[in-house]
Amino acid sequence: MAMAATMMLPKLASFNHCPEIRNPYFRFSRKNPRRCLTNNGNSFPVKSSSIQGISGDERKVRRLVQEFNPKIPIEEAVTPPSSWYTDPDFYSLELDQVFYRGWQAVGYTEQIKEPREFFTGRLGSIEYVVCRDENGTLFAFHNVCRHHASLIASGTGKTSCFVCPYHGWTYGLDGALVKATRITGIKNFKVNEMGLVPLKVGIWGPFVLINFDGGMMPQKGLDTNGVAHDWLGSTAEILSSNGIDASLVYLCRRVYTLECNWKVFCDNYLDGGYHVPYAHRGLASGLQLDSYSTEMYEKVSIQTCGGSTKAFEQEFDRLGSKALYAFVYPNFMINRYGPWMDTNLVLPLGPRKCQVIFDYFLDAYLKDDSAFIEKSLEDSEKVQDEDIILCKAVQQGLESPAYDVGRYSPTVEMAMHHFHCLLQENLSQSFRRSR
Repeated sequence: MAMAATMMLPKLASFNHCPEIRNPYFRFSRKNPRRCLTNNGNSFPVKSSSIQGISGDERKVRRLVQEFNPKIPIEEAVTPPSSWYTDPDFYSLELDQVFYRGWQAVGYTEQIKEPREFFTGRLGSIEYVVCRDENGTLFAFHNVCRHHASLIASGTGKTSCFVCPYHGWTYGLDGALVKATRITGIKNFKVNEMGLVPLKVGIWGPFVLINFDGGMMPQKGLDTNGVAHDWLGSTAEILSSNGIDASLVYLCRRVYTLECNWKVFCDNYLDGGYHVPYAHRGLASGLQLDSYSTEMYEKVSIQTCGGSTKAFEQEFDRLGSKALYAFVYPNFMINRYGPWMDTNLVLPLGPRKCQVIFDYFLDAYLKDDSAFIEKSLEDSEKVQDEDIILCKAVQQGLESPAYDVGRYSPTVEMAMHHFHCLLQENLSQSFRRSR
C-alpha cells in the first residue's frame, strides 16, 4: 500500500516574489466578522471571543458593570462590588473587552535579542508566540497550527522554523506555511491562507507588547512612537526620563500563582502605600512614607516616594533616593528605585486565581555584583510573600456575605479609584458598541 505523499511547499526565499505569501497578515472582514481576510482578499473562518459574545446573562453583567459609578468623586464613592472579583460572567467580559483589546505587555526584549529566538505565552484563552526571523524582523502569531489546532511551540529558545509536534506541518519564522505533510488528494488548498494567524507586535524600552485586536501589520513595521502613545499616553517621556529604558541589564524571572482575582493584586499595588507600614515593615524602613505622592494620567498612574535617610547610611541600599511605581492599565507595573527595576505582569487565570510574573533588571554597572543582586532578590521575594498572604485574605473576604462594597481613603487611594474608573469605562464601551 503506497504511503500518502508529503507536500513540500516553496522555500521561504521564493516567497519574496509573492507579497501575499511572504507577508501572511490578516484582517477581519467588515461584511462578515466571522471571516478573516488575507492581503489578497481571500478569507477563512475565524473564532474570536468578541464574536461569540459574553457568556451567561448579558443583562446581569450589564447590571454588575453599572453598580460602580465613576462619576462620583472619590470622597463619596464606594468601591466596585465584590461580584466584580468573583462572578465568572464578569470575568469573561473582562477578558474580551480589557485583555483582548489594545496593547498588552507580554515579555522583554532580551527574550528575542537575536535572530531566530522566540518565546511563547498565554493570556486568557489566547496562545501566542513572539519571534525574530533570520533577518531579525520581529513577528508575533497565534501559537496554533492551522491543521488541527495543536500548539506549534512551547517555552523559549532558538529555531529555524516552527514544526507542529502533532502532524509535522512546518511554518517559517514569518508565519508562512512551508511544509504540509500527507495532503495528497486535498482540494482547494490555498497555501497563502494557511499561514500562522498574525498579531501586531511592538517594542517600547525593554518591553515587548502585543495587540490582540487583529488587523493587518504594516509591512514596514509599527511606529515605536505610535506604540508608546497608544500604550503609555503622555507618560512615555516621564518614564524614560526616570530610567525606564533599554539600557538596563536583564537578571531573572520569578512566577507566583495567587489565589485571588487579578484586580485584588492591582488594588493592593495602587493603595498609595497605605498597607506598607502594616504589612511590609522591612520595606517601610527604607522609604519616607510621608513623602508618598500619586499622579494620574490617561491610562497610567505614577506613585513616587522618597528613600529613607537611614537606608542611605547602610552599605546595602536597593531603594536609593526615590522609588517610582508606575501602573500601566490594565495589568502591568513598573517599579524603579536606585539601580534596580522590577516589573509585575498580572495574568488572569479565572475569577479567583491569577499569575504574577516578576522580571528583574539592573543598571549595567552592578551586573557582576552577585552579593547586591542576591540580597535585592531576597528582599523583593519577602515583600511578594507578604503580598500573597494579603491578597488571599482579601479574596476570602470578598467571598463573604458580610461584604459587598467598601470605601476609599481619599488622600492615598487615588490611583486605585482611577483604575476602577478606567475599568468601568472600558467595560461599558462593549455595551455601547453592541447597540
